[in-house]
Amino acid sequence: MTQVIVNPELRAKLNGLSEEAVFVDESGQSLGHFLPSGKYRELLNLWVDSLFTEEELRKAAEETGGRPLAEIWKSLGRT
Repeated sequence: MTQVIVNPELRAKLNGLSEEAVFVDESGQSLGHFLPSGKYRELLNLWVDSLFTEEELRKAAEETGGRPLAEIWKSLGRT
């Protein structure tokens, strides 16, 4: 991930880093979006939570079986 150092002037333009901002070029073409850390984490958690239902997670936790990692490595020709 690229890290950008934000100077005070840019920080002021980012609404105090408290809400979404859209980055555009001189012609108004959208380049990307800025999300404050808290909003990014909130959206990420909502997305992760939507991937599986509680029932699916419970069933997965109850599943047994599988193979030991050493056996998997061996079948892949690694030691």
